Amino acid sequence: MKKVFFYVFALLVTGLCLWAAPSMAGNQKEEPLANSVKAVMQKSVSDLAAPRLIFDSEQAAQVWLQEMSARLAKRMPDAHYREDFLKSVHYEATRAGLDPQLVLGLIHVESGFKKYAVSSVGARGYMQVMPFWVQSIGTPEHNLFDMRLNLRYGCTILRHYLDIERGDYYRALGRYNGSLGKPDYPNLVVGAWRNHWHYTPSPQVIKVNMTSSQ
Repeated sequence: MKKVFFYVFALLVTGLCLWAAPSMAGNQKEEPLANSVKAVMQKSVSDLAAPRLIFDSEQAAQVWLQEMSARLAKRMPDAHYREDFLKSVHYEATRAGLDPQLVLGLIHVESGFKKYAVSSVGARGYMQVMPFWVQSIGTPEHNLFDMRLNLRYGCTILRHYLDIERGDYYRALGRYNGSLGKPDYPNLVVGAWRNHWHYTPSPQVIKVNMTSSQ
């Protein structure tokens, strides 16, 4: 009986730890930045523009927002905050030249959409940004638990790594996680991207966009 009790107790503790901890938190490595690169990244994270959806039509934007909101509802129950979060993801990703669906996949793996997630090495927030980035490209008042600021930093950093790796997503994702050369993390992010966050506009939306552009 005692063995059964301890076995059940161990399973419960393990389950709670897995639920509480980020899925696979980031561990970006601090590296020297060229002055030109630092200037570009500093300009990017200092952007204060209000987030907006960037689509060919308002209908296409609303269809995307509704579908992504439905997928995210269980993890983020507050509808108003969820909408603001999705608009911010789409704006920051698009501004950085990234696929918003990939960024959602990365957040899925990095933090499980937990705003205040902190990894064992100190990475913070939705996109698990390491604090040294604030000293490198930000200002002292930058709070990495601020939703928009965290997304802005995360997308800026991933864009930087993608440029270093000349468009190689697997290597860029490896750099983001501090696991360059290992396949586990890139495969998890791409898997989340394809299995949970892939998005293809419906034929009706595509038809409306084509009509409106003529």
